[in-house]
Amino acid sequence: MTKTTKETFTSRKMNRRQILKAGAGTAALLAAARVNFPAGAFAQAASGPEVTAAKLGFIALTDASPLFVAKEKGIFAKYGMPDVSVEKQASWGTTRDNLVLGSEGNGIDGAHILTPMPYLISSGKVTQNNVPTPMYIMARLNLNGQCISVAKEYADLKIGVDTKPFKTALEAKKASGKSVKAAMTFPGGTHDLWIRYWLAAGGIDPDKDIETIVVPPAQMVANMKVGTMDAFCVCEPWNLQLIHQEIGYTAITTGELWDKHPEKSFALRAAYADKYPKAAKALLMAVMEAQQWCEKAENRAEAAEICAKRQWINVPVEDVTDRMKGKFDYGTGRVVENSPQQMSFWADHASYPFKSHDLWFMTEDMRWGKYEAGFDAKSLIEKVNREDLWREAAKDLGVAAVDIPTSTSRGTETFFDGKVFDPANPGAYLKSLSIKRIEV
Repeated sequence: MTKTTKETFTSRKMNRRQILKAGAGTAALLAAARVNFPAGAFAQAASGPEVTAAKLGFIALTDASPLFVAKEKGIFAKYGMPDVSVEKQASWGTTRDNLVLGSEGNGIDGAHILTPMPYLISSGKVTQNNVPTPMYIMARLNLNGQCISVAKEYADLKIGVDTKPFKTALEAKKASGKSVKAAMTFPGGTHDLWIRYWLAAGGIDPDKDIETIVVPPAQMVANMKVGTMDAFCVCEPWNLQLIHQEIGYTAITTGELWDKHPEKSFALRAAYADKYPKAAKALLMAVMEAQQWCEKAENRAEAAEICAKRQWINVPVEDVTDRMKGKFDYGTGRVVENSPQQMSFWADHASYPFKSHDLWFMTEDMRWGKYEAGFDAKSLIEKVNREDLWREAAKDLGVAAVDIPTSTSRGTETFFDGKVFDPANPGAYLKSLSIKRIEV
């Protein structure tokens, strides 16, 4: 064998060895890709989000936990959205204003939001000059988990679901020349509707017998400390913090008004979701995965620690932990362990945005004059509620069939005072309510 022939043979031998080695590496890489991306590495790359960023707003409340977790644990990045920013908003009014602006106007693209707000914003009922900003509800964020708290001056009454004793006390206070006030977080929002329902069920007209005021969640405790209000409705950690500071007590959890009631939603500006449908779906899938994580009992203590951090709610972790884990000390001697009304993020179809629930919120907002009589609620729900996108995301996530509702309606709902809401006949529900701002 000549020298040239030998060199050629050796070269071929080395090239073959290198090729085999490289092939093995490629096979391993592809195998890993198949584990991480079941649909295929190339399919994943081809179908990735159109953009990697979105600005999402939140209010300092524990029901924003899925957004905190999705950011902290890299779940947004997992779905191709590493540049998502989750930004604290000063109030729900600020959230509304920033949604109207959109990120292109130095606002936000979506938010942790009170469920009625996307409808009020989409219809222009709460926007400047009544100009609508179309919104999409992508998912519900939680069930239950809000509370109504009462000032310490009413400690001897130990007020609960029955507000009749509270009415007597409020009338006496008014007769002495003092004002009486109930605070909520946004007109027409969930907290507004819960406290109005609670008061009205006991014969207290929330517009005539008491002054209903707007206070941002994080300012509730400080305001009650200086005597600004007699009662308020808000999410945690503010109700428990009130007790820890010995300023007041919990009258009820809102789940006692309506068991497994819908609460906050994850919503996006329609303009963002329509322009970047893959990014919108990626955001939705990340939030849904975070909800599944938050639901697990073994993760609740860590979820409380995350919530308490400075960049999120910025409170002592003791103000968060108990109620996140289902323990409710009402501050009256009543303590409920593993409360059936504790916040749910995934169980009981918590994430799915039932259209029937959106109809209840809109019907209640009609009750209190936020929408005019005869407003076509169902047509607006068809535009705003994107349960179809939720179902697509659930399918891609491999959500079990039992966790995907078969209907867009949860059916009739019964409240603590015996009132029944049938989504097939919201007018009958309105007629059954004695205190309202609308004639049916």
